[in-house]
Amino acid sequence: MSEQKLDALQNLISTFPSAVLAFSGGVDSTLLAVIAHRILGNRFLAVTAASPVHPESELVAAKELAAQFGFRHQVIFTQEFAEAHFIRNPPERCYFCKLTLFRELKSISEEENFSVLLAGDNYDDLADYRPGHRAAREMNVRSPLQEVGLSKTEIREWSRRENLPTWCKPAYACLASRIPYGRAITVEALARIDQTESFLLSLGFLEIRVRDHFPVARLEFGKAELERAWNLRELIAATVHKFGFPYVAIDLDGFRSGSMNTVLPDMLMG
Repeated sequence: MSEQKLDALQNLISTFPSAVLAFSGGVDSTLLAVIAHRILGNRFLAVTAASPVHPESELVAAKELAAQFGFRHQVIFTQEFAEAHFIRNPPERCYFCKLTLFRELKSISEEENFSVLLAGDNYDDLADYRPGHRAAREMNVRSPLQEVGLSKTEIREWSRRENLPTWCKPAYACLASRIPYGRAITVEALARIDQTESFLLSLGFLEIRVRDHFPVARLEFGKAELERAWNLRELIAATVHKFGFPYVAIDLDGFRSGSMNTVLPDMLMG
């Protein structure tokens, strides 16, 4: 990350009287939280959402990061399943999910007199299909990393310089993103996805996604890990069957962030 962009980020944050951040504990929001805390101190609050949409391990990691770096942290329990649009899982599902989260942050900011709502979106996100950006605009949520032009690569590099343990953390998206658009989201589906991904991570795989095409589990592994996945196929299949998937398939294309969006052009046009 260039020094100019870092200076721009710090200068931008210093203009905020106080701020509340939607904090997932990922690469982007962790760097933003550490810098915001450094500048704003107790005028900064990180908020993490807990729900079936997020693995328990991610919540634990977020709590540990807040404790390690000493910033204020609050956990809220979001109710995505109270939103019928979310359950129906349309292509704009992320909009409804983010809207639920940002409304909670707005409520906290009003109760505790925080002036600015923040999200950890980066500059690269502008090139992806992100319905959540609409929710951010509607709720006046700021994305400082994006505003100063920071890419994912730059954020990882500066996180490494800051000795943040998240600098090499794989990209993460909520569990609902593993379910094909148009197929209803259920707590049961999220649970079997979470169980399967947790199992694969316990085997030492770094880049994995479990795409729930029930009754088929389509497993995406990082391309460098495909051979190892194949060698462990009997163990993987036997275990994933126990989590409720009758069929288990390894995707030969490997891990692709946002691979569910491949069908979007046809869906949106049709």
